[in-house]
Amino acid sequence: MVKKKKACVFISGSGTNLRSIIRNSRDYNFPININLVISNKKSAAGIYFAKKFSIPHIVLEVSKEKFEKIALKELFSRKIKLICLAGFMYVLSKSFIRNFRGNIINIHPSLLPKYKGLNTFKRALNAGEKMTGCTVHFVNEKLDNGKAIIKKRVSINTGDNPEILKKKVQLEEYKAYSMAIRKIYRLS
Repeated sequence: MVKKKKACVFISGSGTNLRSIIRNSRDYNFPININLVISNKKSAAGIYFAKKFSIPHIVLEVSKEKFEKIALKELFSRKIKLICLAGFMYVLSKSFIRNFRGNIINIHPSLLPKYKGLNTFKRALNAGEKMTGCTVHFVNEKLDNGKAIIKKRVSINTGDNPEILKKKVQLEEYKAYSMAIRKIYRLS
């Protein structure tokens, strides 16, 4: 059995990646335990998964400055070692990132470095791409720019639209995030 690291997942939406990470974290060989979920939206459906699995959670619908100040206090007091951004629609400040340098990861719905930012599926379709996917990467001070940990690819088929691509990529995301967490701790 591995000595599990304490992790926190930041969410803003449905929490489907959170659910996937929680399920994997139940495996005694998985390298992390989720000890906290933080959301910047009280309407985030993913809070349900924190409640369902009895994981402490905090909702911080406050200014960015207050959000980061309160979040950092909670993270340090709980001795969190890894932050997983999972559908977290908030750009963290350089100062916040420096506090957890090398210990924040994110999942992005494109094959980075292509299509950083928003509307990735529409942009991939408009560019005539044949492949898209997702990338789990370390977070650094530039948006969607950190070192890739894992990429998962999906084919873009004739007739695909942004909604179809989103569903196809999400299925890969659920595998990729936990694979990336395993990879990080196997390498460290």
